[in-house]
Amino acid sequence: MIFSSITFLYFFLPATIFLYFASPQKGRNFVLLVMSLLFYAWGEPVCVLLMIVQIAASYVLLWLADRLRERRAAGIFYILSVLLPFMALFYFKYFNFFMNTVFGLKTRTIALPIGISFYTFQIASYCVDVYHGRVERQKNIVIYAAYVTLFPQLVAGPIVRYSEIEQTLTRGADLSNIRTQFGDGLVRFAVGLGKKVLIANVAGEFVAEIAALGQRSLLLSWGYAAAVSLQIYFDFSGYSDMAIGMGSMLGFRFPENFRYPFISRSVSEFWRRWHITLGAWFRDYVYIPMGGNRVSMMRWIWNILVVWLFTGLWHGAGWNFIVWGLMFAVLLVFEKGIGRLYNRRRFLPEMVLTVISHMYVVIIILVSFLVFHNDSLSGAWADIQALLGAGSRAAHGVDSTQMAVYSYVMRNRAVLLGVALVGSTPIPFWFWKKLRGWLQTVPAGDGIVHALKVAATLGLMVLCTAYLIDGSFNPFLYFRF
Repeated sequence: MIFSSITFLYFFLPATIFLYFASPQKGRNFVLLVMSLLFYAWGEPVCVLLMIVQIAASYVLLWLADRLRERRAAGIFYILSVLLPFMALFYFKYFNFFMNTVFGLKTRTIALPIGISFYTFQIASYCVDVYHGRVERQKNIVIYAAYVTLFPQLVAGPIVRYSEIEQTLTRGADLSNIRTQFGDGLVRFAVGLGKKVLIANVAGEFVAEIAALGQRSLLLSWGYAAAVSLQIYFDFSGYSDMAIGMGSMLGFRFPENFRYPFISRSVSEFWRRWHITLGAWFRDYVYIPMGGNRVSMMRWIWNILVVWLFTGLWHGAGWNFIVWGLMFAVLLVFEKGIGRLYNRRRFLPEMVLTVISHMYVVIIILVSFLVFHNDSLSGAWADIQALLGAGSRAAHGVDSTQMAVYSYVMRNRAVLLGVALVGSTPIPFWFWKKLRGWLQTVPAGDGIVHALKVAATLGLMVLCTAYLIDGSFNPFLYFRF
């Protein structure tokens, strides 16, 4: 089951909300646990057992570590509590790739449990935080299991740490403000659904259309790269918005996961804006424990390479993901060197530097997502060559009929690209803030603002529903992670 499905929107989610708020406070975590397991089991009933085993194992191991805290055995149980989830992740996600790469053996395909990368990180961060005294060990296994399985962010993030929702899980939602929080969450959910269904899905159709052509013109090659990047962004950020919105409707406050990454002026800024919770996880649980930037230059470079190798592998078991991750590591090291040089010799005006920086980031992101999107390095290289008008996918010596096809495909999706590009910037939010500020100065302005929010939310839901009923293209890219 995916968020952008009729079953989820009009059956599962309303039933969950009703049962959650109809239950007494002490029973709400149990409702969340049962509904989350049902959500997960909808597509993969067998893999629910794996999740339950991992929850039980980490719970018992931390209990033993807590009981034996003054003894050496406590450290062993703690290490096992962190290691076992990663062993399961390795087997399901990387075993085939490892055997093929190291030993040249082709093994049978192992089905990847949905969301295993996300809940593995949540279990590991919880175990580390408990052992180091950052949070109290949760003695109620229902509450702990509800945290791990919480369905809004189970399959796509944001990666939520136990400390961020501990109070809501243990004390319950703040019902004094739940009406406002529920309304804001519903708006956020509708915006995320619109991103996913009306932009990401349509961008995905555009990507499929161009890929089916085989060869493509230079303009179409750049349009393809832009569509791939926008599809990935709106697909993932849309799911994150839906997750944050559902969390708000249930009384939780999930961390932000995206902050307009395409307006960045550097790769390092891009990664402070893109998949924020993943970057924070690697920073706090890998980069800083390795020494962070408080080490020699060579050790710092090593730390960056390791973190970004893991970041690439987290996204998938394939050479394209490894290259994708290491490419960003090299760029981050390069940027630090260039930054030091520029600070010593300011040889460009600030405005010129801003334009060049934005162009540099846009090109890097377009190229990087071609690597990310492809299943092979050869496919990625062919797409990159096409951006330069070269390679097997570039159109050479095409006739007028083929050029007419290329022109039609690009014109047919030009509005989509324009809407998506504007939507990936703060412009719509800035416009809404200005409009809201102006309306609040007129009589009954607050009522008008509320009516506009309700109308926009209902309009988005109706449009998305119509698209989902009429269309069949509704993939979710991060299911493979």
